[in-house]
Amino acid sequence: MPKVKTGSGAKKRFKVTAAGKILLRRRRRTTPPGHLIKSRPGKRKSARKDGLVASSDLKTVKKLLGRG
Repeated sequence: MPKVKTGSGAKKRFKVTAAGKILLRRRRRTTPPGHLIKSRPGKRKSARKDGLVASSDLKTVKKLLGRG
């Protein structure tokens, strides 16, 4: 039986915590965190923070990460 491959896009975008929760990493650090963000409203700035994956999407994300 061959091994299940991890979705290469998923491993860049999601992170599994020690408690087993899955975090959505909304922004990959390619530029400094404050780059071109001074003029944006606070609501838009906070939307860039990492967050938990919705419970309806957990099954799909776990499958992509090779965890179930």
